[in-house]
Amino acid sequence: MSEQETRGIKPGDDAHDFILITALEKLFDQVPDIVFFVKNREARYVSANQTLVERCGLENKKDLLGKTVLDLFPSPMGESYYEQDMEVLEKGIPLKDLLELHLYVRGEPGWCITNKIPLRRDERATIGLIGISKDLQVPADEAKGYRELADAIRYIQTHYAEPLRIEELARMSSLSVYQFEQRMKKIFQLTAGQFIAKTRIEAACDRLRGTTKSMVETAMDCGFYDQSAFARQFKSTTGLTPSEYRAQSE
Repeated sequence: MSEQETRGIKPGDDAHDFILITALEKLFDQVPDIVFFVKNREARYVSANQTLVERCGLENKKDLLGKTVLDLFPSPMGESYYEQDMEVLEKGIPLKDLLELHLYVRGEPGWCITNKIPLRRDERATIGLIGISKDLQVPADEAKGYRELADAIRYIQTHYAEPLRIEELARMSSLSVYQFEQRMKKIFQLTAGQFIAKTRIEAACDRLRGTTKSMVETAMDCGFYDQSAFARQFKSTTGLTPSEYRAQSE
């Protein structure tokens, strides 16, 4: 069996995909604080860097290929990661800036920022996903508050259409507003307000690409209560008006 077949990648039409995936894999093999992976439509690994292999306690990549996170990670981590994969694969929704607990080498827990995006060919159905998880390298004496901060981040990412107050988010994290802002800047290089704006603009981009909703509906869905303010912030962030962005995405 060829290496392509071992990875679940078909020869022929997918040869270019295979070359690109293996090149990315070799590149991320050189970055020990980043986990890199590619999965097929069934959420099975077709590529991973050496960091992920080592963190799963495996000897080589062949021991990981073809498996899902349910085969490799303990409960409840495995189930949580699998739910994320299904969200990306079945709904085509990217997972962005997720603050979560991972297992480092020797099974030690550590905080990471994870991003996963769907893989498509010619704008057709999702054929897989690609993702990375970046270690935060949080000192042990600072790690305690990160679980609460993760809850606040998830709240922003699921309630961005609603009014969000920094004071409430800080309280949710058991932090002062100052501590909350400092931690956000350390992790995301953004203030809390900038992170909220980023989340809303990304949600608007997804809707402009994937729906035919009006600009007013899109603005309301993404937490903007003034269409003109939405248009101004969207253009200042992307360089395009919402209408121009939609036209370029068609």
